[in-house]
Amino acid sequence: MLATPRLALRTVEAADAPFYLELVNDPDFIDHIGDRGIRTLEAARLHIENGPVKMQEALGHAIWLVALRDSGVAIGMCGLIKRDTLPGVDIGYAFLPAWRGCGYALEAATGVLAYARDTLGLGRLLAIASPQNSASQALLEKLGLRFEKIVHLTPEDAGTRLYAMELCASA
Repeated sequence: MLATPRLALRTVEAADAPFYLELVNDPDFIDHIGDRGIRTLEAARLHIENGPVKMQEALGHAIWLVALRDSGVAIGMCGLIKRDTLPGVDIGYAFLPAWRGCGYALEAATGVLAYARDTLGLGRLLAIASPQNSASQALLEKLGLRFEKIVHLTPEDAGTRLYAMELCASA
């Protein structure tokens, strides 16, 4: 889908199920994003096919696999998601612990933001972060998103921070 100096972002595929299974079961993923209940490779494959693959086919964007350009090693995910619970498209990301703190999330998200603006022509971009995830909040602010309000994505949700930014087409 897109490349940055160090990263390649592409549609996640069923063959990526081992990586996906590891990512969604990382304790920080569960704490800050949620427990998807995916515990087997088959469940991971099904979630990939019914989630990101279908969204990509339907909307032309989804959460994408992030890999190192030089080795192809999958390190995380970053992309654009259209949730039923939000009024617009949001940017999302998650990285395996070994790859956090290296600037990869910022690099990937900057590329995705440019794609949203320049390729998809989105006028506004949203993001969500759990109130306890200060690293994610800092990254969103570094990207130019600003906190708007607390939202409740499900009846059980105690509160999620909603961020937004207006996107202007580049000249």
